[in-house]
Amino acid sequence: MNKPNIRKEVKKIKLEIPQRDREVTAIEVMTKIESLPQFQEAENILLYNALPDELPTACMLERWDNFKTLFLPVVEGENLIIKRYDKENVKIGAFGITEPLGDEIDSKIIDFIIVPGVAFDRNRNRLGRGKGYYDRLLADSNAYFVGVGYDLQVLEHIPTEEHDIKMNCIITEREIL
Repeated sequence: MNKPNIRKEVKKIKLEIPQRDREVTAIEVMTKIESLPQFQEAENILLYNALPDELPTACMLERWDNFKTLFLPVVEGENLIIKRYDKENVKIGAFGITEPLGDEIDSKIIDFIIVPGVAFDRNRNRLGRGKGYYDRLLADSNAYFVGVGYDLQVLEHIPTEEHDIKMNCIITEREIL
């Protein structure tokens, strides 16, 4: 299948996941992330506020805010910029996602990045929404990249292009790839 067809099919299936299952899966994925030595050693973590069809991250923001420095991406034109997360200092931004206010920070300070995806494959390739936001952000980063999602998002193969950035690992409710 080509990228547009994969996006369409996976989105349709993800939207059928009951909210309770989404939350349970998010906790299972969070626990697996916490088991990674790279996470344990990381001080500065970039994660995302989830769109309705993405793996929820609210449990991660709530739990890790006490012992990690958290950052969220903010859409600015064709790029993502990074701002420090402060639950008291946010606004509704692009795509209806809550974004932090404050100053942009240098992405080089980020140690660990949790990346959403539409689909992943067993070679740690990621298929995003097609706008290239994360590929541009990750291209300049030395952080550890973790793609997160549901088991149903892991396919045997997804088409890739030269600019697509591989994940260091992919975590679902059942496995770490």
